[in-house]
Amino acid sequence: MASAPQSNLPLFYNDLMPLNTRDHAGWRARASETAKWLVGQHAVPLTVEEFPQAARHYPIIFASGDNTVPLALMGLNEGVNVFVDAEGTVTPNIYLPAYARRYPFMLAKLAPESEELSLCFDPSSDLIGEFEDGEPLFADGEASDATKAALQFCEQFEQAGQRTQAFIEEIKKHDLLMEGEVSIQQAGVEQPFIYRGFQMINQEKLREMRGDVLRGWAQSGLLPLIYAHIFSLELMSTVFGMQTQQGKTPASVV
Repeated sequence: MASAPQSNLPLFYNDLMPLNTRDHAGWRARASETAKWLVGQHAVPLTVEEFPQAARHYPIIFASGDNTVPLALMGLNEGVNVFVDAEGTVTPNIYLPAYARRYPFMLAKLAPESEELSLCFDPSSDLIGEFEDGEPLFADGEASDATKAALQFCEQFEQAGQRTQAFIEEIKKHDLLMEGEVSIQQAGVEQPFIYRGFQMINQEKLREMRGDVLRGWAQSGLLPLIYAHIFSLELMSTVFGMQTQQGKTPASVV
């Protein structure tokens, strides 16, 4: 259902190029009213601090496999995003994950052995280029305000990613993750639709946690994040209903 992306390039990115004054002195960044990179993307990575906002709109799950990351489900099936149409128009007034909002920029290492992260972008995107319109990326050989803002956003995202990794390590330490399964019965269809291939919090184990651990989690803010995930799973049937309305329900049990 929702394993973490396995490509060498991160989700959404077709290529990565470091931004620099030598090659991109006259380049500009355009704003876009659509998010074409989200078309057909059903699972988008989340940071834990986004859980309270994202849980109002999407089921939050954890990817199966070794690379355990939180994911916002924008659809229950591969290739289905019920919140973004074929042109990339996003449903108004929904929370858009920071992972999607940082595109086409991201911080990346220019060499595997390097510890330093550089601001890079996807050169295949039509949001950055030698345009007449848009915000300049450089001014007088220095990063423009637009570039500084993009860099700051990406730095904040990386910091949030580190806090997310600490959250994952904590719940794994207490063996709280389990393989998930959701059964959805559609009216007029004999067999229910079964969704697997994701992880979720084991609520039985959560109820058995020691009081001192739960108290520490409550004080650190971790416990409300766990419950945001748990409550968000109720939205599975809502997203399924949206798929049905949009004619995107799978023809057979998954």
